[in-house]
Amino acid sequence: MASTPLRSARTRSIGEVINLLKPEYSDVTVSKLRFLESQGLVQPSRSASGYRVFTEEDVRRIEYVLKEQRDHYLPLKVIKSKLAAWDHGEESPVAPETGPPPEAYFASSGVSLTPSELMRSSGLSAHQLTSLIDVGILEPMQLPDGSDVFRDHDLTIARAAHRLLGHGLEVRHLRSIRLASDRQTDLLGQLVAPLLRHRNPENRHQAAETLADCSQAAALLQESITRGRLRNLLER
Repeated sequence: MASTPLRSARTRSIGEVINLLKPEYSDVTVSKLRFLESQGLVQPSRSASGYRVFTEEDVRRIEYVLKEQRDHYLPLKVIKSKLAAWDHGEESPVAPETGPPPEAYFASSGVSLTPSELMRSSGLSAHQLTSLIDVGILEPMQLPDGSDVFRDHDLTIARAAHRLLGHGLEVRHLRSIRLASDRQTDLLGQLVAPLLRHRNPENRHQAAETLADCSQAAALLQESITRGRLRNLLER
């Protein structure tokens, strides 16, 4: 969990906490902090005179709640469960690695290939190309004149499919890979759906960052799991 650097290991009043967090979380108020306390998300102690006293840990928790609300639109119930997992050591406060910038991850070269050009560049036969389109692995873009063209990611897909087909797999076998990709797309789409509901440039860019990061991480996860299991298969 990311946290704002704190100057010292001292306690803070509610006003000092607000002044500390206000530059990044402009909507933080006394009422909001009292509400978070009433919901059990933070439990500051009390001074001898009855005023709330916040420790560094309290401030980190408050910032975590504010960040999850602002960046991920999570309801307080979900945030509270995540904090409970943190308290029980089930969730690491270590920040995850960051993925590629969306500008690079989703960049397109602008390549436009006709079916015959795609076949020449990938090695696919006309029958294989048609079969891959039929099962939804390749999705040509139709131009206004009714002709089909393929983009740069289609060429990567076609070349990968050609490699797999060359080892004896059939197009129907590759359909399971496409279905797994569809499930992953749906899952990540649900993750950023709250951001995309607010159609503004900032939210769209944040959604793109999240999708680029999660997509690359999911690909690494899947590849590493597969590699490990295949290694076990070879070592039997």
